Amino acid sequence: MVRLTSRSAGAEALDPEAAALAGLDNLELPTTGRHPWSARSIWAVVWPKLLAIGLVIGVWEIIHLTGWKKFVLPGPGTVFANLWNQMQHIVLWQAIDITLRRAVIGFALSVLIGAVVGALVSRIKPLRAATGSLITALQTMPSIAWFPFAIILFGATTNAIIFVIVLGSAPSVANGLITGVDYIPPLLLRAGKTMGLSRVALYRHLILPASLPSFVSGLKQAWAFAWRSLMAGELLVIILGQPSIGALLSADQDQSDMASAIAIMIVILVLGIVIDMLFSKADAVIRRRRGMTDPATA
Repeated sequence: MVRLTSRSAGAEALDPEAAALAGLDNLELPTTGRHPWSARSIWAVVWPKLLAIGLVIGVWEIIHLTGWKKFVLPGPGTVFANLWNQMQHIVLWQAIDITLRRAVIGFALSVLIGAVVGALVSRIKPLRAATGSLITALQTMPSIAWFPFAIILFGATTNAIIFVIVLGSAPSVANGLITGVDYIPPLLLRAGKTMGLSRVALYRHLILPASLPSFVSGLKQAWAFAWRSLMAGELLVIILGQPSIGALLSADQDQSDMASAIAIMIVILVLGIVIDMLFSKADAVIRRRRGMTDPATA
């Protein structure tokens, strides 16, 4: 075995073409990179955000020390002390729970409706010609413009808020899936049909997996629209007995309690950053598994 190995190695050394081909083959070998959920990977994502937060707090403190709007804009120390005090009471955690439950329900409905609409529109040409531009128009529609209609239709209830969340985020889900389908090579679709895949099987085993990266990007954008729609809805639709984040912010505004209002805004910002990090990590994992990133640097 040793002799055969040495002979093959010697033959490759004598044949430059074989050595070049072997070098190209080595490029196909997987490289060992960091695990996507390792401490180093998580820290690589977290530290830029921490740096940005530190810079914002530093600028905020400098503005406060200059005395500009001193009685209106409290300093970071006052606000974080207020936030810590609110965290000691159950009202804030109840508000976070109610808001997140609304967000999850609304976003889940958006994904379901947007995925069905996107799947139909992307593959049925007459339907796309009729409604393609309408989906984009709905995506650009300000979510707050839907609330008068939603309140008339559902009243001042949670259903009105969820209705606006769906209208605000489902078009992004649909457009993400449509874009992903548009960028599938036609040769790949013809190969699937040649293999005898039915329309349902073609979607399940070829179209949906191939459009997954664009679909995830659409989901990330849809979540941003859903979160903004939810915050606008909770500021406009105050439901008794349901202390949502928007309701707390509205109460602080009515009482001119700037420290409490900024503390609630920080909670909204932190929740948004955490969800955005989860979507970004999922997108990175998908791109890594599809060979779209260098595993050595992922």
